[in-house]
Amino acid sequence: MPLPSLSPEQLIKPKNFEFRISLIFAAIFVPQAVHLPYFPLWLEGNGFGAEEIAVILSAPMFLRVVTTPFITAMADQASDRANVLILLVAAALLVSLGFFLKPTYLVVLVVSLALAVAWTPHSPLSDSLALSGVRRFGSNYTRMRIWGSIAFLCANLGGGIILSLTSEKSVPAIISCSLVVALLVSFMAPRLGRPRKASPLSAAEIQDAGPKLLNHYFVLVVGSAGVINGSHAFLYSFVSIYWKSIGIGDTTVGLLWAWAVVAEAFMFLFFTRLFSRHSATAVMALAGVGAVVRWLAFPLIWPSGIGVIGFFAIQSLHSFSTALILIGVQKLIVETVPEERTGAAQGIAFFATGFSMAAFTLLSGPLYAAFGVFGFWAMIAVAVVGLVLVWMARPLRSS
Repeated sequence: MPLPSLSPEQLIKPKNFEFRISLIFAAIFVPQAVHLPYFPLWLEGNGFGAEEIAVILSAPMFLRVVTTPFITAMADQASDRANVLILLVAAALLVSLGFFLKPTYLVVLVVSLALAVAWTPHSPLSDSLALSGVRRFGSNYTRMRIWGSIAFLCANLGGGIILSLTSEKSVPAIISCSLVVALLVSFMAPRLGRPRKASPLSAAEIQDAGPKLLNHYFVLVVGSAGVINGSHAFLYSFVSIYWKSIGIGDTTVGLLWAWAVVAEAFMFLFFTRLFSRHSATAVMALAGVGAVVRWLAFPLIWPSGIGVIGFFAIQSLHSFSTALILIGVQKLIVETVPEERTGAAQGIAFFATGFSMAAFTLLSGPLYAAFGVFGFWAMIAVAVVGLVLVWMARPLRSS
């Protein structure tokens, strides 16, 4: 089905389009890069137990897999997505101020839920603006999106340094300050009008084209991506808390998180040379194996006396256990999904990975409370389930 025609105004490329989108990607990734590794430390510092932390982290994940597609679809119907992005960044900033209230369990949970609604759409809306530039003006998506990864890495490092000079109590202030910057940058968002194709993760696209994608092969591979990705829940929820508990400083914690991002970027850069000939199932199998090795080794590093260098080595496996999932899903879509249904395919993958991450995050609390770092070994079983789904999908590839 051909795309609708562009209006004369939409044919005009906004001034400094690529630069402005690059800044937006960088700005929206900074608060995420602070929240992911350091928010659990703030929760623990305020006296929350492992099970409470798991609920506070997982509940917004369950909510956002439902709300984000609908917000993205509504943004597509607005006069301009840039205005919606500004509104959502402003809303996220205002909601984040709730963390400065007395941090009771109910207050933190409610603020986290509200923040997920306003915060999660930032990335798909920014992607939508960038992809419109790719289609209309021939912009290079990778060269714009990479600044988000660079900002994420720098924020990992910077957040650790700030916490080492202050304490985990500064986490809400860092998040809110970074959202202030993101709000200021969001006013630079190019005005492009309505998109000709539904934005990534749009509920409208999922509803229209989603049922046509639900063949056994697609469902099994996307399911494997979701489950293997979900096996990272224990890491994301409790690894910073674990590292601090064995005496690793905030700056080193930041370096360990940043190193994982470097490893992921390395895989993105060299994937074509290393694994481009492999199918989506083969790529997903490599991701699953990387996850199994990672979770097997994690609890053994410190007791064996290897020290921090061992954690850096294991964090290098992020290039397999995470980067290859992202690449594998995109490879699956390229191999099996018509271009006009890519938005729906992305939405289904978002739901699978998001719901799985939420479920295993909720499970991670009791695991960490009962077994500490050895809860990683339960994630081996999760990753193995993902590998089984890959194995089941392989015979269906050509059918």
